[in-house]
Amino acid sequence: MRSPTAPTLLPLSRRPSSPRSEARAAEPLAVYVHWPFCEKKCPYCDFNSHAARSIDETRWLAAILRELETYADETAGQPVASVFFGGGTPSLMKARTAGTVLDRIAALWPVSESCEITLEANPSSVEASRFAGYRAAGVNRISLGIQSLDDGALKALGRIHDAAEARAALDIAARTFDRMSFDLIYARPGQTLDAWRAELAEAFSFARGHLSLYQLTVEPETAFFALQRRGRLRLPEAELAAEFYALTQELCEAAGLRAYEVSNHAAPGEESRHNLAYWRYRDYLGVGPGAHGRYCGASGRKIATAALKSPLAWAEKVEALGHGREEHVELSARDEAEEAVLMGLRVSEGLNIRRMEARTGFRPAASVIEMLEGEALIVRGDGRIITTAAGRLVLNAVVEAVASNLETI
Repeated sequence: MRSPTAPTLLPLSRRPSSPRSEARAAEPLAVYVHWPFCEKKCPYCDFNSHAARSIDETRWLAAILRELETYADETAGQPVASVFFGGGTPSLMKARTAGTVLDRIAALWPVSESCEITLEANPSSVEASRFAGYRAAGVNRISLGIQSLDDGALKALGRIHDAAEARAALDIAARTFDRMSFDLIYARPGQTLDAWRAELAEAFSFARGHLSLYQLTVEPETAFFALQRRGRLRLPEAELAAEFYALTQELCEAAGLRAYEVSNHAAPGEESRHNLAYWRYRDYLGVGPGAHGRYCGASGRKIATAALKSPLAWAEKVEALGHGREEHVELSARDEAEEAVLMGLRVSEGLNIRRMEARTGFRPAASVIEMLEGEALIVRGDGRIITTAAGRLVLNAVVEAVASNLETI
């Protein structure tokens, strides 16, 4: 729904060409669409999600389409290589809503023939007909928020599905989509290494090339944070948590799902192309409340965007101005270099130093690289620095050391 005072966008054929260079216009683009609504807020979740009994899907769709048009004017000509519907619970939206969004993206940008289109889903909202609808709408990859295959753990995590629903959802997804991923959470209160070993073994029987395995962390402003402060929630000690991590890496490697990122495991070729765009510090758009983006502006520097978190406030601003942003800032070269370090050291392929130098004019200080290499926390090769297994255990410290010690080339 547009406000009467909202600016009118030019038809595609009449839009002025972008002032950016043709080389930058050819940079692949990832598009993230945030659906913030859930049936219930999970106690560990710090994402921008909101429990809602009813959703004005018509208004919501109009706002998404409106913001897409605004971003299309700012990134004209860039080919879309991936689309990701995240949340929240995007599987609560109608299939025709997802299809309309994808149709509008295809009308606004050139879309790669191999475009990866992912939709996140919760097992409780999975039905065979619903998944078939998403597939017909253009979704070609599904990501299921399973979190556990144990009923007791699911209850403790505040999930609204049980293990039987999770297994049924996995079966439906495998029959409907060629590419699938699902999430599990480990190092839960009271969990043993043997129990996790057994749970992972079952997960491998369902896996179709990709697993996201996250160690439970307690974030501020979550229900778990309040419980922890009152002494009612205790996570495994650091040493045991490290054992959980090591076991996870060992078992996934043996199952042919290597860790291509700290928490993500895939068979060759099954990596999430959309998430790799983040970790490789490529251009991406964030559409919807609370979504973030990074993309090249007219000056050649990246623009950092962040949208209002409140769904209602976001929608009202989109209707009035064509976007729901509360932040739209051009980053400095050093800002870009620091963010590239933060992203690049997470992945097994490592941080591409040559690309960072060409893009920003900065590189990690040689003294810091030598120090970290001497402590066996990183290795160097082919113009990259890569964290070792030991380095990934202290990743935050490695990132801080590199990002705070950059030098100009």
